[in-house]
Amino acid sequence: MSLLIESHLPGVKLLRRGKVRDVYEITPTQLLMVATDRVSAFDVILGSGIPDKGRVLTQLSLFWFDFLRDVVPNHIISTDVDEFPEPLQPFRDQLEGRSMYIHRAKMVDVECVARGYLSGSGWKEYQQSGTICGIPLPAGLRDGDRLPSPIFTPATKATTGHDENIPFEHVVESVGIKLASQLRDLTLKIYDRAAAYAETRGIILADTKFEFGYVDGRLVVADEVLTSDSSRFWPRATYKPGGPQPSYDKQYVRDYLETLGWNKQEPGPELPDEVVAKTREKYVEAYRVLTGKKL
Repeated sequence: MSLLIESHLPGVKLLRRGKVRDVYEITPTQLLMVATDRVSAFDVILGSGIPDKGRVLTQLSLFWFDFLRDVVPNHIISTDVDEFPEPLQPFRDQLEGRSMYIHRAKMVDVECVARGYLSGSGWKEYQQSGTICGIPLPAGLRDGDRLPSPIFTPATKATTGHDENIPFEHVVESVGIKLASQLRDLTLKIYDRAAAYAETRGIILADTKFEFGYVDGRLVVADEVLTSDSSRFWPRATYKPGGPQPSYDKQYVRDYLETLGWNKQEPGPELPDEVVAKTREKYVEAYRVLTGKKL
């Protein structure tokens, strides 16, 4: 197992450290994205990492980028460290399997969310108003129920705190009807394709979010795609609507943290070894089941 909490690439310009990814500027139009093993919960980075989490997120994204290549282009230049620029070669031990050399995209400031099932913030909103992002839904749905058809439920991209669900009309006001419609249609098309594949692997894709941007005037999907950090993957075998579902993500971490009486403010607590091990197992299993490969 490997653990990388923070990348260190002396002489390479660090643009930002996110909750999981460290991003470096290679040229004004090319970036390096390194997925670390940091883990966050309730928008706070925790004191323990999850070994190999960054490798899982990267390799799963690469699987989906390839799977979706006839649906939507992406921002990848290369994931082979041998093909990375010379200044990055001394750091291959940090980069192997967890980094992407990418085009710098001009990002669209919208989180593009597709939901096929009622869960998370969508379930909370539905309980209050019978809608998600202003979209009316049938009465009497339960937590975890499948929706009549997948819906586009965009959100603001928050730099701190939680993203906030917004109506489609707000996206139109922000980016115009042409791009808003394109984002909606592309999001649902990707979701439909991915969900149908996941079903063949015994997994329900309950919901997921995408980020889009422009590279040389072309709309591409960027950042990560269909990972356990950006999606709810539920085992089909244990699916039972009417409450929370077992999932291939960090819910195990959240459940543990809820037992601590922690105020959900920084600094984030450290995790016991058994919670770290169980969470790693969930991430690695998601990769294995979805791709049919071992990490």
